[in-house]
Amino acid sequence: MTIFCSHCHRPLQAEMSCLPRRAKQAPGASRPFRSTKSASKARRDQINAELQALRSLLPISAQEKERLSYLHTMALVCLRLRGAQLFPPGLAPPAGPALGTELLSLLPGFLLVLSADNKLVYISENVAQVLGLSMVELLAQGDTVFDILDGQVGEDVHKKLLLAQEEPGREVTFVSEMRTSKAFRLQHGGNRVMAVRGRFVALRWPPSPSTTAFLALCTPVVQSLTDGEAASQDDIFQSMHLLDMTFIDVTESVTYHLGYHREELVGQSWYSLLHPEDADLAAAQHRAVALGAGAGAGPAAGTAVLRVLRKDRAWTWLRVWARRDGGCIPCPCRCLREEEAAHLRARQPRAAAPP
Repeated sequence: MTIFCSHCHRPLQAEMSCLPRRAKQAPGASRPFRSTKSASKARRDQINAELQALRSLLPISAQEKERLSYLHTMALVCLRLRGAQLFPPGLAPPAGPALGTELLSLLPGFLLVLSADNKLVYISENVAQVLGLSMVELLAQGDTVFDILDGQVGEDVHKKLLLAQEEPGREVTFVSEMRTSKAFRLQHGGNRVMAVRGRFVALRWPPSPSTTAFLALCTPVVQSLTDGEAASQDDIFQSMHLLDMTFIDVTESVTYHLGYHREELVGQSWYSLLHPEDADLAAAQHRAVALGAGAGAGPAAGTAVLRVLRKDRAWTWLRVWARRDGGCIPCPCRCLREEEAAHLRARQPRAAAPP
């Protein structure tokens, strides 16, 4: 079968000289819809210049700016834009940086602000003291609160935040591990458990998603007695017991936490304050400590999360560290919120479990 040329209608030859030749392009002429190396470099240079300009406007130190990648720069810019939308500069109250640093140093944790769609808006600078990560490093994890939390609790946290958004002003609490630095994980064996307590607040009227923010305080959930002593003494009291757990002394701060005066507890049994459902757990802890198992089994052997009866007949959660010291059992106790207690009870050491 012969194939004819569509131009001259003659049989196609091997050289196909009858086909129209492509016109040569003049040197330096631009080709439409084609990218050249010089054009790509020009675009990259323009993007780099824009990012450098944005980076120079960020309110962080020059040393931190030098370490910023382009991704971190964009993350910080987005954070500042969300903050400017919720807190316009003209409406923000004047505050000096020295005052802000002094106040932050007094907090037991760091401050967190979220937008209505759970985007990060503000993280206080003292987050590095709590998690071992700076604000910039934390933002590298993502731009929502779920990116810095343990993924296993994401659904529960979402429900709590939705509840708080539906009822502005209502305080909610959730407990989760937060991402930390590698050095922190090597030292403590994992990420840090944090209790987040906050509420949605309308910053301007009328309230709308663009003018509503979740303001929260994030505090560490104490994992060991050493951590508790280093963090704060405000929620800790200490009791001293005989080997049968009879009170022989208790610090005066017990009045603030449980409502009893010292004289009312001395001579009473520890078991008279315990919730009936926690009696077996307390007995297991008591046996482990009294028989000396706590010294050989590690610090967790004498630790338990229990409910005790306040003087006003309400139940309160305590984390109790017990150890044997000769013929006595000293018990530092830390008060817990219900969410903290639920998190710790779910991870109750086997050594303290009921027999």
